Amino acid sequence: MVDKRHPAEGGQAGPAEVPLYGFQPPVGTPYGLEVSTVEDFFAEHDDWPWNPPRPGRATFHYLIGVTEGELRHDVDHLTRTVVPGQWLWVRPGHTQCWHPPGTARGPFILFEPHVLTPGTARLLAPLTAHESPAVLSPHADDAAWLEQTALQLLDEHRALGRRPLDVHHALRRSLLESLLLRLANAPGIARTGAATAGGSRGDTYGRFADALELHFRELHRAVDYAELLGCSVRTLSRAARDATGKGVRELIDERRLLEARRLLGGARWEARSVAAHLGFSDPANFGRFFRDRTGSTPGAFAAGEDTTGP
Repeated sequence: MVDKRHPAEGGQAGPAEVPLYGFQPPVGTPYGLEVSTVEDFFAEHDDWPWNPPRPGRATFHYLIGVTEGELRHDVDHLTRTVVPGQWLWVRPGHTQCWHPPGTARGPFILFEPHVLTPGTARLLAPLTAHESPAVLSPHADDAAWLEQTALQLLDEHRALGRRPLDVHHALRRSLLESLLLRLANAPGIARTGAATAGGSRGDTYGRFADALELHFRELHRAVDYAELLGCSVRTLSRAARDATGKGVRELIDERRLLEARRLLGGARWEARSVAAHLGFSDPANFGRFFRDRTGSTPGAFAAGEDTTGP
């Protein structure tokens, strides 16, 4: 059964003051993978973590398939509503906050990134990427298959001791990877350049994504990243477009906007402090940036007047 998560060893909440939780399953759960159901999770936790709701981040993946009822869950300060046939995916580092249990039912899978084999991890890069959709709506033809695979995974997880431990884990990992590879075919999941164009463009986009995560606060132009990576703006733009269907500037702005939401929502920073943190020379410029992309002012968002996502 799912146990309460604890702050990662040596992890700091950081300036956003949102705690980071490490993977800590019940004793006897091997190899960074835990499988349960939404209903069992809620039954075992009467008042945590939704009473009172507390935002947090994790070093592992949360994957929930809804088969009955409706699940509401905040991911990066936007409330997501997940209905039967859909899957909620909270990736490592995302800020999340639980809502009361409601009527949701379905499989609940927690796993650390290293559980996936390297080859499968590369194929799943578009799905495990930080910016991928939090709510997945698989093709109708895949829905029953996904649910059945998740139930097989749950059965195997509960069968600890039925067969040798290494075989038990190999079966769990195989079922998990089969489930994720089918989910990767869901609409809205962009194929990376590594998976579609191969070679240099995929490498270029991967290096850009890493650089963006490190430098989005101070580098805000495509030319800045092209110079950092030692390529032309045109090469970088093509790589980004191949990988995500978006331009470099759009990706930069999306990452800055995501950070702004985190700081205004969970951390309760003042808009002026967020503006300075994200490299805006004038708080008014940040206000226009935020309003143009969200339809809400930073103040209204921080006050909780704009928390419902699509």
